[in-house]
Amino acid sequence: MKKSGGKARKGGPPYTYLVPVDLLVFGPHPDDIEIGLGGTVARHASLGSIVGLCDLTAGEMGSNGTPDERLVEAENARVVLGAAWRENLRWPDRRIGKDPNHLEHAASFIRRHQPRVVAAPYWSDRHPDHTASSQLLTEAVFNAGLRRYRAEGEPWKTDWICYYFINDQASPTFVIDVSATYDKKRAALDCHRTQFEPAAPGAADTRLNTPLFRQLIESRDAQFGALAGVRWAEGFVVREPILRTSLLKG
Repeated sequence: MKKSGGKARKGGPPYTYLVPVDLLVFGPHPDDIEIGLGGTVARHASLGSIVGLCDLTAGEMGSNGTPDERLVEAENARVVLGAAWRENLRWPDRRIGKDPNHLEHAASFIRRHQPRVVAAPYWSDRHPDHTASSQLLTEAVFNAGLRRYRAEGEPWKTDWICYYFINDQASPTFVIDVSATYDKKRAALDCHRTQFEPAAPGAADTRLNTPLFRQLIESRDAQFGALAGVRWAEGFVVREPILRTSLLKG
């Protein structure tokens, strides 16, 4: 895969230029992608799609783990899932969208990577960063396609934006069968040791580092799978109608 040098930009780190992607997945924090759609990322990668991952923050406001540790964990998880690359925009944690440059930064990022599909967090979630990122990324996808929007890069229109669940959930528009790649999702979650392993001496007890949180993730994916007649599935919501050619299934 070809790369060229990055250049500094207000509101974010130097860009890394890569070939266009089929799927661009955004996560507010370094472990959110794995929680919400790790199996889907691995499935697309296994089918030959080019998948790019983008974390908005380094999760520095989290109770455990340093930003440097979390960046290493995220990269290890990327390798497990088979994504082509992973970037971190290093926006301040708990300040997503507070800087007016964030919207332009995200739109430029989308223009540069020219994704066919963008995946973003579902807009209703207990964590304010997840809801803020959903709103901002929705606008960024729209603005990236406007030829008069002032952001770096040529206008780019994605085919659609799909929303995935992190904490809270609703009825999905559709689900993806991830039974064949669920072991990779589990392994990718295991990479985030500072977040999900039982608290070591000096670490904080959180809802993430108890077995119940992993149970919460897996029970959701098992429920979506059972409803669709498969072992494991991840759910997605889209805002527009899904066009089919007939009522015949399959």
